[in-house]
Amino acid sequence: MRITDILTPDSIICNADAVSKKQLLEMLAELASEKTGMDERMILDALIERERLGTTGIGRGVALPHTRLGTLKHIFCAFIKTTPVDFESVDDKPVDLAFLLLVPEEAGADHLKALARLSRLLRDDSVASALRQVKTPESAYKIISDNDTED
Repeated sequence: MRITDILTPDSIICNADAVSKKQLLEMLAELASEKTGMDERMILDALIERERLGTTGIGRGVALPHTRLGTLKHIFCAFIKTTPVDFESVDDKPVDLAFLLLVPEEAGADHLKALARLSRLLRDDSVASALRQVKTPESAYKIISDNDTED
């Protein structure tokens, strides 16, 4: 599975102005609700509950908020570039790039494969730097697509 199999340009926000971790999660939940038809509050509550288990801020300005949802039919991915916000990341650095991953309960290993793929993509400093410069969802999608190579 490639990231571009689960991410579309209309699931990308490039110029968000979040002021807090909660607001960033709210923006992601709203976008996910619009695209999946699922209840926004249910998505937000699941993301907040997941954050209580431990931060999804993986460092270097990147967060990978994710959760399983029982009523979801397909893996959903979204990307947001925002003003830096405190995300309680493992390196205590603010987050300005976040990929949301929602997976069905029965997704099994696909959940972990998608998280690993996103993490691998964002470990590349040139990719993260390029994503920080984008102005449009289409340009963000192109960067992701061009660097989303098969293993």
